[in-house]
Amino acid sequence: MSSVLSYESLVHAVAGAVGSVTAMTVFFPLDTARLRLQGVVNVLLTTPLWVVNTRLKLQGAKFRNEDIVPTNYKGIIDAFHQIIRDEGILALWNGTFPSLLLVFNPAIQFMFYEGLKRQLLKKRMKLSSLDVFIIGAIAKAIATTVTYPMQTVQSILRFGRHRLNPENRTLGSLRNVLYLLHQRVRRFGIMGLYKGLEAKLLQTVLTAALMFLVYEKLTAATFTVMRLKSAGKH
Repeated sequence: MSSVLSYESLVHAVAGAVGSVTAMTVFFPLDTARLRLQGVVNVLLTTPLWVVNTRLKLQGAKFRNEDIVPTNYKGIIDAFHQIIRDEGILALWNGTFPSLLLVFNPAIQFMFYEGLKRQLLKKRMKLSSLDVFIIGAIAKAIATTVTYPMQTVQSILRFGRHRLNPENRTLGSLRNVLYLLHQRVRRFGIMGLYKGLEAKLLQTVLTAALMFLVYEKLTAATFTVMRLKSAGKH
């Protein structure tokens, strides 16, 4: 036992800890980049499925906008076939650029959540379940509101059957995103960018608030168990 707690062992332990901290500090940007890259890869792989899903859901709907061309798909395979045949294979990735920008939605959400949480903890020792639920809901509402215009453009590009700017629609480039934002504001005013926001907030805000509540409860329970185990060893 004395050999385990010797000065030499302590030196090795401290050296290992310092090395670990140094390595984590140096490579943390790479780990952050890895997570962002995973989000990008997920967007690129799933966008074709979302494009087809969006068109199938909206098929048969009556639009007041005459610029939208109606579709007639018999199923998923036929939708893929018609899109590739009529618009080219890259049309399956319509809306990619807004989707990549929307990867930052969770980052905005957690930034506001942690900021609001720190402000509340300055005034009280512990947050109640209601506090966590409310600040989680507020954080998600802010993130959703900030990014909703991109979601609107994303949906338009995914639907794709739009006569506006047909010569430059592929992949939802920055030029197309700005073009569609401008057209939306010109036709419907600034609030045209937020049509359907109420439904989106109802869909996401309560879910996110519940997620943060469960997250905080599980975190607290985990630390409690760890403290009990640590006390038991002593």
